[in-house]
Amino acid sequence: MTTTVAIVQQPPALLDLQESLRRATAHIAEAARAGAQLVVFPETWLTCYPAWVFGLAGWRDAEARHWHARLLEQSPVLDPGGDDALAPVRAAAREHAVTVVLGLNERAAPSSGSLYNTLVTIGPDGTTLNTHRKLTPTHTERIVWAAGDGAGLRVVDTPAGRVGSLVCWEHFHPLARHALHAQHEEIHVAAWPDMPESHVIAARSYALEGRCFVVSAGLVLSTGDVPADLLAAYRAGVGPDAPADGPLFTGGSSVVGPDGAWIVAPVHGEARIITATLDVGRRYEETLDLDVAGHYGRPDVFTLSVDRRRHGSGVGFTD
Repeated sequence: MTTTVAIVQQPPALLDLQESLRRATAHIAEAARAGAQLVVFPETWLTCYPAWVFGLAGWRDAEARHWHARLLEQSPVLDPGGDDALAPVRAAAREHAVTVVLGLNERAAPSSGSLYNTLVTIGPDGTTLNTHRKLTPTHTERIVWAAGDGAGLRVVDTPAGRVGSLVCWEHFHPLARHALHAQHEEIHVAAWPDMPESHVIAARSYALEGRCFVVSAGLVLSTGDVPADLLAAYRAGVGPDAPADGPLFTGGSSVVGPDGAWIVAPVHGEARIITATLDVGRRYEETLDLDVAGHYGRPDVFTLSVDRRRHGSGVGFTD
């Protein structure tokens, strides 16, 4: 079986939910016209990777509080039944018969002050196949995102193949990786904000370990894409080498085969949709010598238990 995947390496509309949704539907349509069956967006593409937290980590920083409130306001609440702000994306998936994996800031509830770093997988009928919340936000990210749970550590059947996903440094979490390997993942979606060498190594290692295809989606973003009143804080969060004018995140999206070789080498500095056609059967050729969830596993020695209950963002309340 062959399947075509598309990575949306296009800038998001920062802190603008409606424009983000408009862009997402346009990108899905373009990817479908290119023959895509699976369309992938980077980490928190909707409605931005909040890089400013790395530079505004001081206690009760007034500007950090301001941007947190704005981010909450522009982050959707997901409805398990599909009746939510993502309706335009769901409609695009149905219209074009594609599976979509979308990175977003998920608000826990309409009046909640908590966010999750989430990947939602939407099937070609527009329904939610999986919602994965990043298990542990990394370093200063913990200021903006709550810890996720194991409910989304799932691989789902789609017309494009068996698809699973992780966010950024979850790829350094051995048990999270194995939780997906054990479900016989064929195509793995890896969502990132940027693609330094360490992330490239993680993506290729995941492909080799899981004997699966790894589709890495990296963010492309320039200073001109950031609202003027946010730019100084955003640049400071990106780091001391952030340019006064020019690229803040350069993409680096790629596709790796189950042998660890590039199908599409990292693409930097280009805002475009990247496509690749995968021969899914190659995965099974590579399992001849290594199948970490099969003949290379040792269930008599190792046992992995995953709590797949969906947890809330705070103490339970009953009235």
